Amino acid sequence: MRTFFAVLTSFLLFSSSALAAETIKVGAFFDLSGRASFIGTPSKLVAEMLVDKINSQGGVAGKKIELIIADTEGDPAKAANIATRFIHKDKVVAIIGPTLTDTGMSVKRIVHEGQRPIVMTVGGDPVIMGGKLGAFDWVFKSPQRSETAVKRLFTYLQEKNLTKIALLSADDGFGKDGLRLMEQLASEFGIELLSKESFGARDTDMTAQLTKAKNVSPQALVIWTTGPAGAIVAKNVAQLGIDLPLFQCHGLPDPKYVELAQEAAEGHRMPATKLLIADQLPDSDPQKIVIQEFIKLYTDKGYDRQFPINTHSGYAWDALMLIVGGIEAAGTEAEALRAAIEQTKEYIGISGIYSLSPQDHNGLDIDSMVMVQVKDGKFVLAD
Repeated sequence: MRTFFAVLTSFLLFSSSALAAETIKVGAFFDLSGRASFIGTPSKLVAEMLVDKINSQGGVAGKKIELIIADTEGDPAKAANIATRFIHKDKVVAIIGPTLTDTGMSVKRIVHEGQRPIVMTVGGDPVIMGGKLGAFDWVFKSPQRSETAVKRLFTYLQEKNLTKIALLSADDGFGKDGLRLMEQLASEFGIELLSKESFGARDTDMTAQLTKAKNVSPQALVIWTTGPAGAIVAKNVAQLGIDLPLFQCHGLPDPKYVELAQEAAEGHRMPATKLLIADQLPDSDPQKIVIQEFIKLYTDKGYDRQFPINTHSGYAWDALMLIVGGIEAAGTEAEALRAAIEQTKEYIGISGIYSLSPQDHNGLDIDSMVMVQVKDGKFVLAD
């Protein structure tokens, strides 16, 4: 009897090992709980949606993708532990996620030392910057650089002759990154930052900062944050009766912003991906058909009922597709895969057309973004 069980156990272990060898493991960690879960949860759903699509079509290089999902809870320490587990225990070939810049920075060194490519879905630039911020050889990201969003916003402000602005930015990694870039790029676009106020990403009232901003007599307000804080600022502006054009950053183009800010959001403008205004794109735009197919698949799944399409919706899709393209080109060996992702050219994605290089681990330029505004509670191309 013992011999039988020994044989059975060996068979089951062999079968399990053989099954594992037939899949390509990809780690995927997002904020499934915590302050950015409204971004992280639909990112998980999109990743699963794409894996189902790929696997139903035969997989990649003859193998199915196995997605290993984890919740960072918006906690940098937890994200670091998950990344370590992905690499050393789960033996994933690559990773997508996380959701926030701070959590992304906490795993940057881990993936570098573990030599595992990761395509992050975070907004901030430090994850793909070197020098004192650490090596980024193994780190890529699918959302536009904050620098790209700042340039898109400043170009628009310059065109509208709105050159004297008051800035409010969150004191988290994403907000500080935006502040740094606006300070760095302002003179290039003839923009003058009359005041620079900060607030906590979880603060519930920004009237003090807004009062200071109003007192410097700016031509416009620029807010750099993600999540509910942006809507709180919008409501505070309305409460204070501040009659100035208000611009949010690329982290806010989301129906959730309109839902939270309500009528206070009307007229607000911000840089965004083309995903929000797909129907307004010309037929000549190569992204249009790709985006429309994504929207159909997303809505057919019914995800839009709980998580309406927003500027973040395509980030996990693009992250995974960059990895898939690398596997198709070079296989799953770590360095070969890393190099193949880095050499991606003209991948037509949801968030833009990607062309990466050793110096640029994002691959999107200012043309990948449009300026949108809230009109009658909906996002449309800005005037």
